[in-house]
Amino acid sequence: MPATSRSTGAPLRRRLLADHVFDELLAMLLDGSLAAGSSLNIDGIARQLDVSPTPVREALARLESTGMVRRVALRGYSVAPSPTDKELADLMDARIAIEPVSAWHAGQRGTGQFLAELDEAVTLLETVRTGPTYQEFRDYWAADERFHQLIAEAADNPYLLAAYQALGGLIQRFRQFSGVGVTDRDQAVAEHRAVLVALRDGDSDRARDLMRAHIEAVKSRSLAERHDA
Repeated sequence: MPATSRSTGAPLRRRLLADHVFDELLAMLLDGSLAAGSSLNIDGIARQLDVSPTPVREALARLESTGMVRRVALRGYSVAPSPTDKELADLMDARIAIEPVSAWHAGQRGTGQFLAELDEAVTLLETVRTGPTYQEFRDYWAADERFHQLIAEAADNPYLLAAYQALGGLIQRFRQFSGVGVTDRDQAVAEHRAVLVALRDGDSDRARDLMRAHIEAVKSRSLAERHDA
């Protein structure tokens, strides 16, 4: 048993350290400490966070999959430029193609435990902080992601789930340059709760339609917010 503990302890510590570095870099990106287009020096970030370069490389590789940072051969990593309106609209349109279908299937296949967990996610959306910094809105963001992830999983279709997860990380990029935190909590909570009620009622068609309406509303609010900023 001690040998097993020693063999698993180092990988666990390394994974926790990599997660910590990822979270720190994500906070810098979302709070604007790392400006769009700026270069990211791995050794410099490692010194700043008092870690070795390895977890920084791992964190940057994860962030690259979200589109928030980019890597160019022989030049290293840099912060991605601010996304365009078209990129945001295209992402939301892709979500509209996937998530309403998942909501319909979740209405057919979801369990009581699924509904309880979905209700918990909506309750968190109603109660957690929504300030302008990452530390203030991270719990809201996590609850929002949890809500949509639960529905994608409850659909019980691995291809729909894979499609959702491929888009999920990219959503982070569009929060990157807002700098205002969550501005639509009341509307978003009402839309999430309406989907929950439809699923609880076993009305798959209504859940599908409400999920589509929710994502279309998020798309509209996000585009309007970018032009008001």
